[in-house]
Amino acid sequence: MSSPLKPLPQWADVALIPLINVAAAFIISGFVVLAIGENPLEAVQILITGALGDLEGIGFTLYYATSFIFTGLAVALCFHAGLFNIGVEGQAYIAGLGAALAALHLGFLPGYALVVAAIFAAALFGAAFAAIPGYLQAYRDSHIVITTIMFNYIASAIMGYLLVDVLRVPGQMNAETAAFPETGRVPQFHEILAYFGVHWPVTPFNLSFLLALAAALVVWLLIWRTRLGYEIRTVGANPTAAVYGGISPKRVVIVSTLLSGALAGGMAVNVILGEEHRLILEYTAGFGFVGIAVALMGRAHPVGIILAAILFGMLYQGGAELAFDKPKISRDMIVVIQGLVVLFAGALEHMFRRPVATLLARRTTQPPI
Repeated sequence: MSSPLKPLPQWADVALIPLINVAAAFIISGFVVLAIGENPLEAVQILITGALGDLEGIGFTLYYATSFIFTGLAVALCFHAGLFNIGVEGQAYIAGLGAALAALHLGFLPGYALVVAAIFAAALFGAAFAAIPGYLQAYRDSHIVITTIMFNYIASAIMGYLLVDVLRVPGQMNAETAAFPETGRVPQFHEILAYFGVHWPVTPFNLSFLLALAAALVVWLLIWRTRLGYEIRTVGANPTAAVYGGISPKRVVIVSTLLSGALAGGMAVNVILGEEHRLILEYTAGFGFVGIAVALMGRAHPVGIILAAILFGMLYQGGAELAFDKPKISRDMIVVIQGLVVLFAGALEHMFRRPVATLLARRTTQPPI
């Protein structure tokens, strides 16, 4: 009977295993690219160059990564509480409504107080929409996976009705609101750097990126440096033990979903206030679901989430360049690569754990020469 393996070192669990999973996903993707008659190495070169080869590519990559940081943090915070929030897509969608209403109707606020109010409105609307499934989970024993999935469709229906029949500008064919005033927009980096004489290509990359990094720091402090974070992790590990420790799982569920919805609102800040400057249909574009993969790959840790978000930002931006240069490799192929990353980072995340643990154990037990 074989002896149980020692647990992996933290550096291997946080960094090495995700890297191996990503490498496995790209190797399988390479065989798919090869099967359609393209050179996998050339495809990888185009993808990386398109994402990081110049300032424009970097700007778009970090713009996408900003949304993924927010959605990944939103999913991860619920993970720590033992909850699987699949409704980040809908919560971000409704958060966009809050941002738009504030930007359009609070124009009397002085200076950039308007954009600050719009940011808070986005967080408030996202939190309020997430609180409903949280309440149903805590007090009605409705499974949060089912309710959050349903609420994605509810959010889509609500926004479709409002943008078509209520908020659309009269005479406008597109289902969108009026443009926000200048003080209701998050400044973009090329605009800010231009004041200092620094040239940056025109991209939607905006100050929301700094807000996302600040949110990651706050989540880290919350989860690992506060009493509330301890309660969240305890409930996620063992709700029964949490009750014996004087912790209310119901309260933790409500607070966790509120905070998760508020973080989802960061995506609305990045896209609606930072790029579109108006509320449009389906602006979330599935980014809320990508947040699940980002949280899984990042091991629900803010640093891991930032790195995973940048990886997915590279896939989105580099994939667009790849589809342009290699017509055989369509955008659907990029979705396949993303799906493989999710597969290896999520469902098959433990596949390489035992071989890596065995290898590390052998290296540490080898006698010195």
